[in-house]
Amino acid sequence: MSFAPKLTYKNRPLVRCGNEIYYGSMENPSVVFMQVLSTKQENGVDIADRVQVVLLSTDTTKSPQERILKTSSRTGLYSALDIGSIWLDRAEAESKKAARK
Repeated sequence: MSFAPKLTYKNRPLVRCGNEIYYGSMENPSVVFMQVLSTKQENGVDIADRVQVVLLSTDTTKSPQERILKTSSRTGLYSALDIGSIWLDRAEAESKKAARK
C-alpha cells in the first residue's frame, strides 16, 4: 500500500510536524523544507509570519551541508510554498535534462 498524503499543494505532498513542513516527495531529486520562525494572531488564529525555506537534495550519500541547495526567508506561508514550488519545478527540469545527456 503506497503513501497517500492528506495535504497537497500543486499536486505535491505536504507533511507537517509542529513548525516544520516538508513539501515534495523523497522519491524526487529534491524536497523543500520549511520552518515557521514566527507567527501572528489574526482573528484568534495563529498564522505563519516568517518562514525559512530550504531546498534539500534527497541524496543521502551527501553530508547534511552538501544537501542544502538553496535557502530563503519569506513572509507568509503561501509565499514560501510558491517559491518552494518554483524551486522544485526547476530541480525536476534540471534532473530530466541531466538524465537525457
